Parts: sequence; C-alpha cells; structure tokens
Amino acid sequence: MSDTDAGPDASAASDGGEGWFEALPSGATEDTDTESDAAARAAARVREGTAASPADWPVRAVESGFAAGADEYYDRLKAAATRATREAVRERERADDAQLIHAVRAMDDVERTANELAERAVEWAGSLFDEVEPGIEGARAVAAREPESEVERRAVSLAARAAELDDERAELAETIGRTAPAVAPNLSEMAGPELAARLIALAGGLESLAKKPSGTVQVLGAEDALFAHLSGRAPSPKHGIIYTHEYVRGTRPADRGSAARALAGKLTLAARADHYAGERRSQLHADLRERMATIRARADTDEPDAAEADDE
Repeated sequence: MSDTDAGPDASAASDGGEGWFEALPSGATEDTDTESDAAARAAARVREGTAASPADWPVRAVESGFAAGADEYYDRLKAAATRATREAVRERERADDAQLIHAVRAMDDVERTANELAERAVEWAGSLFDEVEPGIEGARAVAAREPESEVERRAVSLAARAAELDDERAELAETIGRTAPAVAPNLSEMAGPELAARLIALAGGLESLAKKPSGTVQVLGAEDALFAHLSGRAPSPKHGIIYTHEYVRGTRPADRGSAARALAGKLTLAARADHYAGERRSQLHADLRERMATIRARADTDEPDAAEADDE
C-alpha cells in the first residue's frame, strides 16, 4: 500500500490478502441495482477487511481491472469509505445505550422546561386568581380552572402545557426504567436505572464507561469541581453524580469518600460485565453490600476513615 492510501484495515478484504476492491464490479452506473449492491459490498469490505502487510493497492486495482487509473481508484475508495463510515455512525446512533442517552437527556430538558413554564404560569395566574400554589402542582391546579377571559385562557393554557411536560418527564422516566436494565443489567441493579443512564450519558456510552478507571467514574458529573482542583482553586472532589446513590448520600460525611470509592469501583466492574459479558454477576452486588456494611460499621465505633479525616 502506498503511504497516501488508506490503512490496511480499509484496503483489504477479510481473507487476509486481497484488496477491498477485488471481485467487485467496476462498470455499473450509479443508478442501477448492481451499483448499489456493489457499493454495499465495498463498504462492508472496507469496514471488515484486514491485510497482513501493506501493498500498492492503486496499482493492483488497475491491474485487476477495477479502475482505469489511480484517480478513479481513490474516488471509489472515498465513496466506499464514506458509506462505511455512515453505516458505522448509523449503527452507533441506533444502539441501545445511545437511545438511553437520548432518553435521559430529553428527560432533563423536559423537566427544566416544565419547571420554567410552571414558574411563569403560576406567576401569571397569581395576578388573575386567588391562592395560586407555586411549582408544577400549582400549574396543574391552574390548568384545571375554567377561564373567563382571553387573558385567563392563555394563562390556563400555559399552565396546562407545563403539566403536560411534567407528565412527559414521568413517561420518559418509565421508559428509562424499562430500558436501562436491558442495556446494562448489573449497572442498573447497582445504581438504579436513572443513575445508570446518567453515568452512561456522562461517559458517552456503555463501552466508554466500561473503559474508564474507577477514579474517573467516581467524579463523573463533578467536572467543574475537578477542574477547579486541578487549577489549585479547590480541594479534590470526593464524588460526582454518584452522590445521589443512597450508599453515598446516606453515609455519614466522615466516611463518604470511602463509600464513593467503593461504589465507583463496583460500578466500574458492573459496567464492564454489562459491556463485555452481558450477564448478571451476583457476586458484584454481594461484595458491594459487604463493603458498605464495613464502612458504615465505623459509625458504631466512631472511627472515621483515616484518609477522610485527613481530607477534612
């Protein structure tokens, strides 16, 4: 392969020696079924192919009759590589963990918008009706009113939209509750479906989460605090979003760092089991329960973790 050609994986078929272009038709027009089929096969060979060693693929393509010259070879290689990339991106975007990420981000967006609309609606309604309660519940009460004027109709309608968005948030949470255990059974059982989905979203996918060290998982969601620490403006954060887990939040402050480290370590192992094996590992959950019992037992003897005492 020449230095300007694509890498070995993009230039040879899966049989370990032929170029990606060999045995593919060369003369069909772009609007025929043959051309479409050939493009699909070319993309598949570019994605799946390997080569034991480099070769001068443009010359071989010309010699095999696949292309009239190097320029045509590179044009067809670009077309095949572009299609292969689009297919790879499409597959990734449609993956189950990607859908889970969309769901949890949509849930957060809907919740934020619902709260903002509810705040505006009840403030407006408070100028029109007596005894308007704040928040979403106040918006629901306003939405149930019978308006008597155009202005009241608009305020009631706005409150109804806020209530509908809050309902959508609940439905998205139910979807996450059903989807997360199928995507990441160990992680969902250990963290709960919503926290599992948030960890996957923060990491950029289940595979990415599985590849992260436990120390990184421990502070996911605390990036601002971490950057402040790295710049010397704040102490190191002990936990990120995993603080919402009962094992961390429900542990006394002196032992929360230990609890966060223990939880992050097991969450990392759970993500790896989900990504690489896809099987429930009961021992992981048993080990975490045992470790947390040990950490919380310190409260009975009033002995905080030495590392935590130093941090304080």
